[in-house]
Amino acid sequence: MANVFPQGLEPALLWQSFDLIRSLPHGSGNEAQLIEALKAWASEHGFEAVQDAVGNLLVRVPGSPGYEDHPVVVLQGHIDMVCEKNSDTEFDFATQGIDVTMDGDWLTAVGTTLGADNAIGVAGGMAVAIDPDAKHPPLELLMTVDEETGMTGAFGLEPGFVSGKTLINCDTEEEGAIYVGCSGGGDVIARFPLELQKAKKGRVAYQIELKGLKGGHSGLDIHENRANAIKCLARVLWALDRHGVGLRLAGFEGGSMRNAVPREARCSLYIKPKRVDALLAVVAELQAELQAEFRATDPELVVVASPIAADAPKTVFERGFQAYLVRTIMAVPSAVIAMSGSVPGLVETSNNLGVVRMGDEALELVCCARSSLGSALEAVRDSLVALFELAGADVELDDSYPGWLPDMDSPLLAKALAVHQELFGPAEIKAVHAGLECGLLQQAIPGCDMISIGPDIRGAHSPTERVSVPSTAKFYQLLVALLAAM
Repeated sequence: MANVFPQGLEPALLWQSFDLIRSLPHGSGNEAQLIEALKAWASEHGFEAVQDAVGNLLVRVPGSPGYEDHPVVVLQGHIDMVCEKNSDTEFDFATQGIDVTMDGDWLTAVGTTLGADNAIGVAGGMAVAIDPDAKHPPLELLMTVDEETGMTGAFGLEPGFVSGKTLINCDTEEEGAIYVGCSGGGDVIARFPLELQKAKKGRVAYQIELKGLKGGHSGLDIHENRANAIKCLARVLWALDRHGVGLRLAGFEGGSMRNAVPREARCSLYIKPKRVDALLAVVAELQAELQAEFRATDPELVVVASPIAADAPKTVFERGFQAYLVRTIMAVPSAVIAMSGSVPGLVETSNNLGVVRMGDEALELVCCARSSLGSALEAVRDSLVALFELAGADVELDDSYPGWLPDMDSPLLAKALAVHQELFGPAEIKAVHAGLECGLLQQAIPGCDMISIGPDIRGAHSPTERVSVPSTAKFYQLLVALLAAM
């Protein structure tokens, strides 16, 4: 059971809805319990709730008095969250709700992701639906599933499931901005068949762990040039090889979400006892080098080498496989690849090496590529395929999803700008280097006019995730005023 939610936050109806969501497990693919709670909430308030074949939930809300015959407006958000936690935090995302706490004006979680991405957006729609003071047209609250691991809900949205042709996506993370475009994306998974041999006697087992990194969203934060734990650990191994330490890798793992910059990575290895001092010296040298390089973005970065006291691996990687693996990780780009030539300051194309995981028969590398240009996205994915195939991996390409092209003549955008101007002053018009569902939703709802708004959220996809309470109040005020002005 999640801890007690802070009292007195405004707007109360939004935070009550957020409390319902955060109190139940709702990681990607594990939304069933929350969906049943949302159905019960809809029934309690007399709203119709229906699901489509992939699990998306649609709650139909009648218009306010005087607005009953106005065109339907869709309020859309996703109900799943990224499940990331610090290594020293005991937490089970499959069964537990999120523990929260206040840090000044910010609501944050205790050692885990908060899930404000996108529970805040969903809660905003729920609050409007039951707010006795809100004036609004008929609403369709579209709550999509599995956005974070593949946009399954948006991909599978059935034509005709949604009737509204005006949509407000509530999944961006910046107060004072109205978003009108986003990047597309697609994953690349490389599977290296494990090539193992029995570990030799007379060697000692060590673990090298790289941790303390900030991590973050692989799209929104990619331009920050934060340290990638997987890439940094490969640099340590590369340096050890160049210094002739003579290690034999026995395992390599890092990251947990392909769309989060990995904060931690670790490897196990065997080494001759007489080379331990050399190993520790190189690790210390690389720690100092990485700490200096990332002092501004990741001030708590550490590289820890420690003996494995028990349960040491019984096998090590075959030498050739070890060499190809380390060199491949070194070569994979995990950063901004190109900036937009038309939108100043906007990342156009990037790649994130988000996960390395070992199974019984294969080791997988998972990349999340993004671009606002479809051709550039596929070019990056093709280059990754070429690199991985050269290294001897089997490669799988997940279905890519389209970007959302800005429509500067959008009537909804014009209305939102006017309402924002009246409430708070001028708003910025922006596009985002992240995979909003809007591109896919436009395919399922032809001719749909849409924008995206949201409050200030920082550190999404990492345990530093937090949402501004005052900013959330302004987001809700904008949403209510915009609906009233439709």
